[in-house]
Amino acid sequence: MSEIKVSIIMPVYKVEEYVGKAIESIQAQTMKEWEFLIVDDGTPDRSGKICDAYAEKDDRIHVIHKENGGAPSARNLAIDMAKGEYMYFLDSDDWAEPTMLEDMYNLAKRDQAQLVVAGFYIDTYYEKDKYLTDNYVVEDAVYPNKEAFRKNAYKLFDKNLLYTPWNKLYESKYIMENNLRFPTTFWDDFPFNVSIVRNVERVTVTSKQYYHFLRARSESETTAYRPGMYEKREEEHGWMVNLYKEWKVMDENSMEMIARRYVERFIGCVENITNPKCEMSASEKRKEIKQMMKNPRLKQMLKLAKPRSSYMKLMVLPLKWNSTLLTYWEANVITLVKTKNTKLFTKLKVGR
Repeated sequence: MSEIKVSIIMPVYKVEEYVGKAIESIQAQTMKEWEFLIVDDGTPDRSGKICDAYAEKDDRIHVIHKENGGAPSARNLAIDMAKGEYMYFLDSDDWAEPTMLEDMYNLAKRDQAQLVVAGFYIDTYYEKDKYLTDNYVVEDAVYPNKEAFRKNAYKLFDKNLLYTPWNKLYESKYIMENNLRFPTTFWDDFPFNVSIVRNVERVTVTSKQYYHFLRARSESETTAYRPGMYEKREEEHGWMVNLYKEWKVMDENSMEMIARRYVERFIGCVENITNPKCEMSASEKRKEIKQMMKNPRLKQMLKLAKPRSSYMKLMVLPLKWNSTLLTYWEANVITLVKTKNTKLFTKLKVGR
């Protein structure tokens, strides 16, 4: 086998309806010098066997079966096995455009980049064969040193390009020399990428989009209630603030991005509480929201944030008025739209 340019890493768990398309999107890549490390994370369905069938016909595909331990443990196991010059992380229910690996690898080699960041699509299905696409993209850029990247990182955070692993190509040497791994938390993507960008020196950004993130599963974020979401978002905000303090980057654009991001996610946490799958009573929900709104951080972030869409400008009004009741009812309306009319909710979300 020729030199391995990219190691693709994919954890698998309960995705038997989707995993075949994910694998075939890698087999269709114009770059052929890759290895595909698929980690069956103790899935109870047929996903593991489906992956084995692909591996039997393609010696670049390697399937590792393990007891269930979560996506972070699956990815970390594969990282330790990877032989490629670069690493790429794929989710098992999504798919990639055929030139993705070749294009991103060529950019990495051209600029000696430790990290390549691309745009992506979010395809939200509101019926079986009908979906709306949200585009996440910024302009092409090459950041040859820490200072240039840190000064402009707010642009990438602002477009959600630095949170997930699947729109990036990572230099294996950088990961291994710095002993970077996915932490064993519920939302592991963001802290992993924080550890990546903390000291990264050479970053290339492409305006091209390759990755299709699919929102189609019944347990997707459009319907699920997530206990502890507010506490987790507060923790994430702390990571972001600490990162910028470490960088000593405190310019107006960066601080406004952090504030707006906090406010948007705060509203998401309120929506989460009004989710019908949350078992709290109406009075308990209002009490919880009232307690959240007492956080002095919220008032501080509301002063700095500059909502851009009419949707978000409307959403922040009850918070600025410090009205628990209006905040509660507004979130109920959004939750109703989210659960009953995915198409309309997606259009609203795209606008924000």
